[in-house]
Amino acid sequence: MPALRTEVTEITTGLGMLGFRTLDDALRVRPAAITNVTDEHYARLEAARASGVLPRAFEVAWQNGMAFALAGEGLRGRPPWWLEWKGGHRPPGYEQIPADLRVDHVYLVSCKYGSDILTNSSPANLFDRHLSERRDDRADWYLEVAPEAYQRLYSACRAELDGADLPRSLRELEPRHRTLLKKNLPRRLSGDLAGLYRAFAADVAAASARRWMAGLKTARQREEMLWRLLRLQSAPYFVLGESADGRPLRYRVATPWDFRSRYRLVDFAAAPDRERRQPVVFWNARVTDLAAGGDVDVAGHVEVRWSHGRFAQVPEAKVYLDTRHHAVPGYVPLDVDGTGQLTMRTVHSE
Repeated sequence: MPALRTEVTEITTGLGMLGFRTLDDALRVRPAAITNVTDEHYARLEAARASGVLPRAFEVAWQNGMAFALAGEGLRGRPPWWLEWKGGHRPPGYEQIPADLRVDHVYLVSCKYGSDILTNSSPANLFDRHLSERRDDRADWYLEVAPEAYQRLYSACRAELDGADLPRSLRELEPRHRTLLKKNLPRRLSGDLAGLYRAFAADVAAASARRWMAGLKTARQREEMLWRLLRLQSAPYFVLGESADGRPLRYRVATPWDFRSRYRLVDFAAAPDRERRQPVVFWNARVTDLAAGGDVDVAGHVEVRWSHGRFAQVPEAKVYLDTRHHAVPGYVPLDVDGTGQLTMRTVHSE
């Protein structure tokens, strides 16, 4: 079942598109126009609303839904006849467009609240396969790209837990050993352990950046990499939400076709951050804006980190966007006509 915050943000965003005067009116009516939302969902939302839980999430999501209803890029004040919420549904394969709502079988909407993460994948999927496909990777990326530094760090951690039943070699770790390490190592490493971890992180970041760029030899490969990082797909979709620092997000994600019509990639580069306490790779793309003239930069970083704690599971690669969303080439901000009026409130009031 989706978490309460997810239900609040996604369902309320949808309700905001339906033209009700207030959110409380929409919750009271429980409109049939939005599918996959049950009486149980509405009861949780009403209880959260009455108790004052997540007030900002309710307000921002409601405003985003209304903005989409009025936007020229969106519904233009027209009543949606059908609004589908994905809810707890998970596709059997890798879904390229991260849509949470589908409006009139046409408009795909991703609800993104409180996160600047573009995608989360295995390091091999990002650095080797360039997000072209997703596989169930079980290989330990750290062991593959920085085995010596990784072994030195592990040996020091093993010594720190003197007397623990741990093998000498990383390659012999079993799930029970990983659980033991996760539970017994200090949350923040200090002294020699901290120095070894920084050296390990620097080696992983440098090797990851080299692997990434080694596979991006041509301009076309680098352009496609940028498209995948920004999640540009063959069909346009919309993002409604709020950034991690509290800025409203309302934009259309263009297609590669749209991107090429306006922009030309000048360069794409990746480099390790040698100062962080965990492996981090910076990425930066420079594109020429053919319409406005001049070059535009878009930047981000990748955190290559253990999933669920130190040594617990194989690493994951979280891709972050550092450029403000509305300044990203290919992200088209939604403009709402202040004179627009919603007239469909009574259409879904029964």
